[in-house]
Amino acid sequence: MAQLRPGRICDMLHCEIDATPGAAVKITTDILHAAQLARAASLPERAGAAPVRTAILEGVQQRNAVLDALFYDIKVVSEAEAQAISPGIAGEGAILIVPPPGAGDITLCPGPEHFIRSGGKGVTTLTVAGVGSCALGSAAFARNVAAAVGAPVAAVVSGYGLADLATEAFGGFFWFGGLSGLRGMFEAFDAASRPAAQGATGGAGGEDVLIRRSLDTQTVLALLERKDIAFDLLVGHSKGNLVISEALNALRRKDEARLRRLAAAAKVVTISARVALPPAFQNVVDVMGEWDWFGRLNSRPGGPAGIVAPRAWHHTNTDLTAHLDVAAVVRQALAR
Repeated sequence: MAQLRPGRICDMLHCEIDATPGAAVKITTDILHAAQLARAASLPERAGAAPVRTAILEGVQQRNAVLDALFYDIKVVSEAEAQAISPGIAGEGAILIVPPPGAGDITLCPGPEHFIRSGGKGVTTLTVAGVGSCALGSAAFARNVAAAVGAPVAAVVSGYGLADLATEAFGGFFWFGGLSGLRGMFEAFDAASRPAAQGATGGAGGEDVLIRRSLDTQTVLALLERKDIAFDLLVGHSKGNLVISEALNALRRKDEARLRRLAAAAKVVTISARVALPPAFQNVVDVMGEWDWFGRLNSRPGGPAGIVAPRAWHHTNTDLTAHLDVAAVVRQALAR
């Protein structure tokens, strides 16, 4: 597969790099290189655990890591952190505890129990990123949100599996707006291709079986179900909003009383894509870039966004022009 560099993708999207381009690009490429080296080191172990899945997805996931470097503000993640959360280590459904800039290192948690043991009870903000669906982008997005709230936030890695690849093949790149159901149809293939330890749990039937096979949605649902965690802010970007929507709708079917308590306490901020949320959620702020035709195409029909970021497109990389400033729009949403 041809190598995609941040500069090459910028040319394809007709974007420009802001001031001090040399330093900005070097920081971004150094961080991406650190993550990719760690990914390469884990390749033999991943191939041994799931050879077919690894063979099919490795090239696509490398591409997605470059997309995360373009669409997210990865310079806020250190090289050491990038290595520790590389895609070969922090896969779909992993949880990151991300403090604000300068307030400590990222903590990687394989699952909800480890999250609780690592201090997760005190975390009240949950984030899910999208686009490339790698841990690096998830961490960068979460750190921007953490800067806005002034406290550590939890980030669930949304991941990219066979279901996403099949959906992409049917409808183009990340056309999740009208193809979320198709993604669910292919989750059975995803579940079968994963190592046994990563399979979804639970004995629900029907639609919930498809939802719970998706490790990202399963993890978000597991966190929202816990009574020892009190989230008061849920923030998604792009495809991450779909993951949040799926988890909340699954919680509605499973425990409506719990959902209503959560809806009464939590604000939901959807960035760059509007999704269908349970009616109980009234404190919702939709954010869209003024120039984000991509996000609008991937949104449910509805009225205008609550916050329109001026002269902003779909990406949140502050080194590029037309970026959406995550910290700024989250602060604006919290003030409402």
